[in-house]
Amino acid sequence: MAVGPIALDAMGGDFAPREMVKGAIMAASDFGIEVILVGQESKIESQLDELGWSGRDRISICHAPQVVEMSDAPSVVIRGKRQSSIRIASHLVRSGEAAGVVSAGNTGAAMAAARSEFRLAKGVQRAAIAQALPNRKGGTVVLDIGANVDCKMQHLVQFGVMGSVYASIVLKKPKPKVGLLSIGSEDTKGNDFTRRVLSAMREQPDIDFVGNIEGRDVFKGDVDVAVCDGFVGNIVLKITEGVAETVMGILRDALSSSIRGRAGAALARPAFAKLRKRMDSAEYGGAILLGVNGVCIICHGASGAKAVSNAIKRASDFATSRIVEQIAEKMDADSDKEKR
Repeated sequence: MAVGPIALDAMGGDFAPREMVKGAIMAASDFGIEVILVGQESKIESQLDELGWSGRDRISICHAPQVVEMSDAPSVVIRGKRQSSIRIASHLVRSGEAAGVVSAGNTGAAMAAARSEFRLAKGVQRAAIAQALPNRKGGTVVLDIGANVDCKMQHLVQFGVMGSVYASIVLKKPKPKVGLLSIGSEDTKGNDFTRRVLSAMREQPDIDFVGNIEGRDVFKGDVDVAVCDGFVGNIVLKITEGVAETVMGILRDALSSSIRGRAGAALARPAFAKLRKRMDSAEYGGAILLGVNGVCIICHGASGAKAVSNAIKRASDFATSRIVEQIAEKMDADSDKEKR
């Protein structure tokens, strides 16, 4: 099913607008996705001309005079820079002119713009950023990975429900197994807060809760959803990316250090290419903000064209799958149950 264009915050990110424009071109040419580049029109036009892009039927520009800097407070998109690229890009989704928004800019500002324009889904107390990290059996959805540093018990319970819906759609798991990230699998492990969350999640009938899990369990593949607050989740994400880069570097150094190693590397090149693809964060593009009434994909600030292109593809796929609507329906139903 075809969906509308994806609005890209062309001014957000460490390498904007060039890498954003290049990513939009890749998404348009490789995936056939229509993209609306939102930002300062003259700068975007200049990049399109330099890159020799002539397919203007698939890429359009929406002028936004203001730019949210990485150092800006998230509230700036609400009170100060109402004509910023991320705010206008989010508004395009709200108005139905775009099917989703992608930004590699200020994460807090992207979240603030999404909450302001989309609003939280009925029954949702906090939105959460979710990402599926690769493991040997496919992937494990981790949330929250940075939206909420401090959480209440019910927030984590809701993350488990939203993560379960995400895993059922993205990982094709009919009954996803949900675990609470802690320092041990026993019920007695963790602090007072995590033990209270554990008890509350056991009482949640809408998820297949398996109890506490440890950090290493995220990569075993025995659990489909790992729930934690944004402080812990962001550390997990950054460590994962760092370990992946380190392992690939160590392998590359070891295989290039001798004639025998280089010969072995030549024979194993297809396997290493597959490994690199599985471990490369650019392949995943960005993470989705769950719990708001619109598709919002948040990317790394250092995202290059490849990551941006894949993030646009993910936004289009999420819009097609109706993941936002399915989560909203689930949370609305749970909210009605609590009122009875």
